[in-house]
Amino acid sequence: MNWSFMIVAMLPEHLLLAGIVVLITLDVLEVGEKHAASVAMGAVMASALIAVSLAIVQFQGSPFPGHFSVDQPTMVAKAVVLALALPILQLSRDEFGEDERFYILLLSSLYGVLLVSSSDGFLTMFLGLEIMSMPVYVLVLLAYKRHEAAEAALKYLVLGGAATAMFLMGASLVYGSTGSLALDAFVKAAQAGDTLASVAVILVLVAFFLKAAVVPFHAWAPDAYEAASVPVTGFMAVLIKAGVLLAVVRLVGQAKLGSPLVELIAILPLISMVWGNLAAMRQTSFRRMIAYSSIAHAGYLFYAFLGDGPTRMQAVIFYLLAYGLMNALAFASLPAGPNDERRDRLDALKGLYQRQPYAAILLGIALLSLAGIPPFPGFVAKFLIFKNVIAAGYTTYAVLGLIGSYLGIYFYLRVIQLMFMGSQPESAPSQGRIAITAGVLCLVPTVALTVFPGVFIGLLGR
Repeated sequence: MNWSFMIVAMLPEHLLLAGIVVLITLDVLEVGEKHAASVAMGAVMASALIAVSLAIVQFQGSPFPGHFSVDQPTMVAKAVVLALALPILQLSRDEFGEDERFYILLLSSLYGVLLVSSSDGFLTMFLGLEIMSMPVYVLVLLAYKRHEAAEAALKYLVLGGAATAMFLMGASLVYGSTGSLALDAFVKAAQAGDTLASVAVILVLVAFFLKAAVVPFHAWAPDAYEAASVPVTGFMAVLIKAGVLLAVVRLVGQAKLGSPLVELIAILPLISMVWGNLAAMRQTSFRRMIAYSSIAHAGYLFYAFLGDGPTRMQAVIFYLLAYGLMNALAFASLPAGPNDERRDRLDALKGLYQRQPYAAILLGIALLSLAGIPPFPGFVAKFLIFKNVIAAGYTTYAVLGLIGSYLGIYFYLRVIQLMFMGSQPESAPSQGRIAITAGVLCLVPTVALTVFPGVFIGLLGR
């Protein structure tokens, strides 16, 4: 075994692991009260820079053949995920301060996302998914501010466990059908056509639908998003979603999909788009509204797999970047306040432009982009996905998806109307300094993606 090659190939993961070890050491020595956030930020920034560097030099190889491999698109995906973690970490300082527990759990979950992004076998993918998911069950309860948090965490844990069981059962049936635990065996099972293979494919795909909160496997998301603190909700909406979709990218690869995969990937995500957008219209909680928005966006993301193989990775990574930036920007723009329930109500955003124009403008940009309004990055991301779906010959599904996506414009514009045209309440919370910093971390790449979307798309297409 070439140890130097193995170390370089897994250097982004190793740097996160080093950050976790340092944080645990600081906690044991009781000297981490002023350094935990800085250590976590440093580990993530270093890991992101290494991932970018390895992508630039087109580093590729398989330190553990059949289990773990890297190439340029994989490193780009890791760099995007790590970059999206930075504003979430910055935003977390308002809620968690220097609490080592939060940063240890977050870095551990992030490690799982990176592991999933490079997995070549079901065993490695299972390990990555569990490392990604288990810390989040605890994060929902951390910074306990609502009585509903315990119930939401339990619901998330139970349904997450059900997803794990389905994934393992599906993987075992894939092995029984193909005699292999390599990820490419999944596509072989989908193409086999026999009952055992079909059941295996459905179980694995439904497990990912549950983890991504695709209708009708979405029940945990609204409660978990609403009950968790703002940074944890942002982490779930951005990075957990990214981990699940990158796992599916590894699973299907560039293979052309057939029945029953096409029907599952088209019909359930389409229902998710429609139901998520319709349900979001009736919400009075901002985080619950974002949860239903996330359910709809999960549908858009799964639609990317209807496109041709070579375009999937490009469309998914660009969408995850645009979607992640906008969600992080939205959470960073929310006014802070001691009363979590009051802060979360949409009524609290009335007249926001009159008292905090900077926050209202940033939140407006995020919502317009999530709605897919040009020229913001969200429009380009949706355009890429639906263009690829049409190019693959699924015009009917593309048209229905576009109709479903436009249902969501109403509830995004409703929030904008409250901020810019609503009357200002008597008492309103003020925005924290750190939240503004997190907003800037999101705004700069958002402007770049808005003005030069073709540059990044071109980089992904190499």
